[in-house]
Amino acid sequence: MQLSGAANPPSMAPAGLRPVPAAAGIGLKPTHYGELLDSRPSLAFLEIHTENYMGAGGPPHRYLEALAGIYPLSFHGVGASLGGADPLDSQHLARWRELVDRYEPSLISEHVAWTGHAGLALHDLLPVPYTTEALNLLCEHIDAMQSVLGRQILIENPSRYLDFLQSEMTEAEFLVEAARRTGCRLLLDINNVYVSACNQDEDARAYLAEIPGELVAEIHLAGHAVRTTASGHELRIDDHGSRVCTDVWRLYAETIERIGARPTLIEWDTNVPALDELLDEACRADAVAADALAAVEGVPDAAIG
Repeated sequence: MQLSGAANPPSMAPAGLRPVPAAAGIGLKPTHYGELLDSRPSLAFLEIHTENYMGAGGPPHRYLEALAGIYPLSFHGVGASLGGADPLDSQHLARWRELVDRYEPSLISEHVAWTGHAGLALHDLLPVPYTTEALNLLCEHIDAMQSVLGRQILIENPSRYLDFLQSEMTEAEFLVEAARRTGCRLLLDINNVYVSACNQDEDARAYLAEIPGELVAEIHLAGHAVRTTASGHELRIDDHGSRVCTDVWRLYAETIERIGARPTLIEWDTNVPALDELLDEACRADAVAADALAAVEGVPDAAIG
């Protein structure tokens, strides 16, 4: 029996760094620093937003240094503006490099988005058109970031609330081509796929089927909000403020059946709950993945397409 991309992908970290198990981790929040150190729950990894740790010292680094001795780390950026028209900010990349050298994270990722223009920071993850021109710029920026860091990075699919008329390809085609040109890998956010599909009346399963398993090195899961506009249209907002919904769990299970287990983050960035609730979601992710793999293992070879 052979699953497409089912074997664990090669580590994103150079030889000698801690590999991340293909299991669930959580985002590190200051409110949980002490409890994590005291209880040391079983987790595959911790993920941080790098911009929160670009200062030189203080309590954030004191706690992160202690936790780095217990858990593998994943560094997730929100401000590189990989999808922007401007050249990447060399000072921002230098701060990234300092953090990477200091903590040697096992996984490094950034968003396919732009966050500012001409020196103006907009503090949001803004969409890019899926055109050849935008793809060329994105690839240049991925190459530049990987060159400065001396590491392979992962790029994350965005949540979308509109589409550009100028787009020449699907989002999945755009991301896969960027990964193949630059040698980066994909951080597959399944909640973002679902949110975008609902907002744009697309097929989330068809999107996921376009993503080769061997390119996926990490998965994100999160909750989202549902709003009704004045016109009665249902809008899903990627706010990371609740538990993962049933439909996203179902898509996650189907993805694991197809590509195998991957390091999987539970994202919860607003309305941050007690640590026990976060750990419960991580345990559910592990259980869903285990059930999905068991289901595939029970299927005869001839039934695997």
